[in-house]
Amino acid sequence: MQNHTAVLLPQQRQDPSERPAPEREHRYDVDLMRLICSATIMLGHVGAQFILATRNDPANGAGSYWAGHVAEAVNPYAVPLYFAIAGWAVLVGAPPRDTGKMWKRIVRNTVPLFVWTAIYLVWAWLRNRNDEPMTELAADSLFGSVQPAYHLWFMYTYIPIIVLLAFAVLIRAGQRPWRLGAVLLGIAVLPSVMTTLSEVTGRELPTVAWGFGTYSLVYAVGGALLFSLPRVSARWRRLLLVLLPLTMAGSLWYNTQIHYVMPNAHLFVAVMSICVLLLVSRVRVPEKWRPGLKRLAGAALGAYMVHVLFVEEIVRPLVSPDLSGPVAGLLLAGLVVTVMTLSFATSLLWGRLNLRRLLG
Repeated sequence: MQNHTAVLLPQQRQDPSERPAPEREHRYDVDLMRLICSATIMLGHVGAQFILATRNDPANGAGSYWAGHVAEAVNPYAVPLYFAIAGWAVLVGAPPRDTGKMWKRIVRNTVPLFVWTAIYLVWAWLRNRNDEPMTELAADSLFGSVQPAYHLWFMYTYIPIIVLLAFAVLIRAGQRPWRLGAVLLGIAVLPSVMTTLSEVTGRELPTVAWGFGTYSLVYAVGGALLFSLPRVSARWRRLLLVLLPLTMAGSLWYNTQIHYVMPNAHLFVAVMSICVLLLVSRVRVPEKWRPGLKRLAGAALGAYMVHVLFVEEIVRPLVSPDLSGPVAGLLLAGLVVTVMTLSFATSLLWGRLNLRRLLG
């Protein structure tokens, strides 16, 4: 009997990009981090209403002032860790296999950004809260976040970062992601183009917010590294548990004595972010909690998008500068729970209605 050896002709060989991707481990600890970040940002935004009620002056109401600043002091890590999660996802967790897959990620983030900007502008118009004509605000929102969708500033940095990291990953894989490169080039030159147009036409044009600073890129790449590490030892966790409240105390001192709000690039924020990331990374989530955690983590972006509606409509009217410390603390806790519950419930609802692509 002859032994026949199958030979693949060049056109029959499988394209590496068509091979099925190896199954990846689902990181429930990253789901937990997404949930923590979303909830912590809501805590900070509720706390900010207490600070605004006192015009950031304890003389106008010490109880509300300190309740708000304590809430703000424990949340600075949330935005940096969103960048860290983005870096881990693109570089390690789920690196794009081709440009098409990356465009789907970009669209998945960009569409909710503009849909929610429109929702906030219409809502503020209906409530007669827009300081400028809605058409002007809508045009400005193409270049950066606007009131009342102030919390969406983050997306104008988040999206360029994932584009840049994906561009590098695809080049490293031997591909030629021309369209992503064109997007990055456009982001790079857009500020100078707008400045030139303003000088030529004599008109004031919107400020461009698309892009990222050194700190956000460092958080993204550094996060990819730290999320890839094994779980830290018990000795290191004890050290982190001591260091974390010290950074929060430092944040409280900076916000009340130096300048409010402390920048994301501050040393206190960086150390706080590292502490939280290493404490949560590789934490084992019990099996029975995993389906619920995954579902809530999937709703976290949507909850982030919608929560400012509840902050403005529920929190702002109830906050007063003349509250005692205990009353302000209890009210803040109750309002945070209310905003979180309504935000996640609403996001879960439109998820069941298959509106996640539109609303996040």
